[in-house]
Amino acid sequence: MTEQHWPEVYKKLGVKPVINAQSWVTSLGGSLMRPEVLRAMDEAAGAFVDMQHLNRAAGEVVARACGADMGLVTAGCAAAEVLMAASCMTGIDEARVEQLPDTTGMKNEVLLFRGQRNRYDGSFEVPGAKIVEFGVGDSARPYHLEAAFTENTCAVAYVIGPFIKPGIGLEKTIEIAHAHGVPVIVDAAAEIPPRDNLSRFIKMGADMVAFSGGKGLGGPQSAGLLAGRKDLMEAAYLNSLNLDSPKAGIGRPMKVSKENIVGMVTALELYMDTDEAALIESWRSKAKYVARRLEGIDGLRVVIEDTPVDRQGPQPVIYFERGWSGPSPAEIRQTLAEGDPVIHVGGGNEINVVMTNVQDGEEEIIADRLLEALR
Repeated sequence: MTEQHWPEVYKKLGVKPVINAQSWVTSLGGSLMRPEVLRAMDEAAGAFVDMQHLNRAAGEVVARACGADMGLVTAGCAAAEVLMAASCMTGIDEARVEQLPDTTGMKNEVLLFRGQRNRYDGSFEVPGAKIVEFGVGDSARPYHLEAAFTENTCAVAYVIGPFIKPGIGLEKTIEIAHAHGVPVIVDAAAEIPPRDNLSRFIKMGADMVAFSGGKGLGGPQSAGLLAGRKDLMEAAYLNSLNLDSPKAGIGRPMKVSKENIVGMVTALELYMDTDEAALIESWRSKAKYVARRLEGIDGLRVVIEDTPVDRQGPQPVIYFERGWSGPSPAEIRQTLAEGDPVIHVGGGNEINVVMTNVQDGEEEIIADRLLEALR
């Protein structure tokens, strides 16, 4: 069995590393940064700079990668959600920027398909906006969105992610929203890879798009990307970086350090040059190894799935058939989480082993421990 590395900085704190086969989740530390990113952050820490100049320069890199008018490095995707909603309410009116989170006199309703509600969408409401749902359960029709518009609608939010329902689809959402003169803001936190998604949603007509920086992009976990239309992005800058205002904007508690900005830009540039096919193939190889090790167990069906809508890269998924008489998926996850090393996997009524953060050799540990837990 491959031995797991225990960094000294964590050992001194008594915090043991875990094997992350659950994906780029915040609760497990996002992703691992490449040495080049860490070196860039270390170098950035050695000098003072004008933060507004740095943010603008980094924003140009983000804009080019996303095919947008302007870009901005944010304090994670959730901070970008705050700024998107704020920007749609205030525009570039500095008086309104200073007024938030009091939205008196502003359009403050953000429309969101009911089937896309999630634990993070409260970020849209932080600057004082109000989420207004449309649709019925997990489905929606164009007329549901049409009927939701009022004189107070400031934006339509759209959330893209694994197992999140598409509703009427982003393309139709943009078409209807723009017909009403309302911008569409997109939370695409974990939608990288594929690399094309960086620019895909802007090309479709989305007005602002947010990504997590500490997931597939491999940047600092506390960083994110925001890109979009010039006027709305200028509003985002005002809501977060306007140092000339007597009152700090709503984004002030979500400031990004010079080190994180440089680290995020470095990670983005590295990612743009990454051999994405080779990266995904490495995940597939690990997935095949685990799947082979689990073959032939009565009552289990193990398949490798790679559907881009719901699966983050190729991964073995364990389905429990009607004849299964062993422990439940929840019991198996608990066994893995109580062992040494601790292993985190995904799934509800299934077990899915996400390979995006599985380090070389850890697939062997995962297979061994799964076999123990299953039998």
